[in-house]
Amino acid sequence: MEKRRVVITGAGICSSLGDTWEEILKTLKGLQNCVVRMDDWDKFGDGMNTRLAAPYTKELRAYPRKKIRSMGRVSRLALQATDDALRMAGLVDAEGNTVDEIHNGRTGISYGSCMGSLDANMDFCYMLETNDCSRMDATTYVRAMPQTAASNLSVYFQIRGRIITTNTACTSGSQSIGYSYEQIAYGFQDMMIAGGAEELSAADSDIFDTLYAASTKNDAPKTTPSPFSKERDGLVIGEGAGTLILEEYEHAKARGAKIFAEIIGFGTNQDGNHITTPNQATMARAIELAIEDAKISPDEIGYVNAHGTATGHGDVAETNATESVFKRAVPISSTKSYTGHTLGACGTIEAWVAVNMMRDGWFHPTLNLTSENLDGECGKLDYIMGNGREIKADIVMSNNFAFGGVNTSLIFKKI
Repeated sequence: MEKRRVVITGAGICSSLGDTWEEILKTLKGLQNCVVRMDDWDKFGDGMNTRLAAPYTKELRAYPRKKIRSMGRVSRLALQATDDALRMAGLVDAEGNTVDEIHNGRTGISYGSCMGSLDANMDFCYMLETNDCSRMDATTYVRAMPQTAASNLSVYFQIRGRIITTNTACTSGSQSIGYSYEQIAYGFQDMMIAGGAEELSAADSDIFDTLYAASTKNDAPKTTPSPFSKERDGLVIGEGAGTLILEEYEHAKARGAKIFAEIIGFGTNQDGNHITTPNQATMARAIELAIEDAKISPDEIGYVNAHGTATGHGDVAETNATESVFKRAVPISSTKSYTGHTLGACGTIEAWVAVNMMRDGWFHPTLNLTSENLDGECGKLDYIMGNGREIKADIVMSNNFAFGGVNTSLIFKKI
């Protein structure tokens, strides 16, 4: 079956970097990360070592209470990003009215997060620990369930097409893009809402703290995370949401939509060997699958946006996997050096950053990385450092790798 072309016609971001590309680019060129010390986390005492995070600090937009009462913070972040994406794509007008085509069954949604809102999950725990059901209500489960963002968005915007929930940890956002691309490419849908979101919780940071994978440079938040550096000491958790509107190329042209880029390749697989330790061979295979799907040579890819979490095993496995496929020093950098790890949101946020850098011809550096502190165990790649770099690239790649051994690779082309 011949594939249909798939393009991006809208995007919405809620990120510590900013909400618009203009804000995001200004932050990137400012060459300072968005990491802060979370003083409130001192209450956890010696049980948790890290105090660092990159929260979304803007006030969430107001929406009718009746329409958001089943939404926790993760769904609210997803709603704001999706609303902005639909508006950019010309599918929602200034008054908030959606075009009829969104409801005809040919528009679907693929959205994910690591988990639902933790405050709702705590209400379940409270009941089981105290035998008191008073904190449970009709929305508790909907706010807590892992598919809360996808389900709430489909109801809010009255989406009647396919729904795919990609609750695959750190690949939730990138898998949502990839699976949406496939839905359109093979004719099942004409448009897809694709994205991921994550609300900030100290519990998320403590998960990595217990694995000795969270940064503890608590008194120097601007020096961490430091992907690919031999001085790195772990990741920092971030918060945010990202939504892309994907559309069949001829469909987008027919309605006069602005096209930002074309998605030409997607690869995903599983390691199948360990729940948390990455597998270099299967990571490389996911990258190869995307290149094969795009029907291009690795030499045509001008830049790679790395997963780049600043964890020891992760950085080494990822960069060596990348080198093994490209067999050259491809330019590469990590957006997480600015945002921290936004978990379910990172794949979409990083994809949008990569697309816009390709369009502008300027690519951000990996912060806190120098030629002097580059880890020699990492792959031999062209690590972008310092003030960033101007590169003429018509094709870029964005990669993500998750707990559970889930690997994803996306390829975007300038159009």
